[in-house]
Amino acid sequence: MVHAYILIQTEVGKAADVAATIAAVEGVLKAEDVTGPYDVIVRAEARDVDELGRLVVARIQTVEGITRTLTCPIVRI
Repeated sequence: MVHAYILIQTEVGKAADVAATIAAVEGVLKAEDVTGPYDVIVRAEARDVDELGRLVVARIQTVEGITRTLTCPIVRI
């Protein structure tokens, strides 16, 4: 399994709605609205990097109110 944090910027006032919508997406373990340079932080999992990419592009980036995402795969060093 591949795990990643997805950092999300949203339109003003949309963080809570975006987090709630994304929390229901299959593959999302947790979605929380936060303060700072990003508005929502998501913990996600997928079978492989390709599936993670499809999750981000097809299921997460299409949520209304998102302006930018940054995907940070977790590595074991």
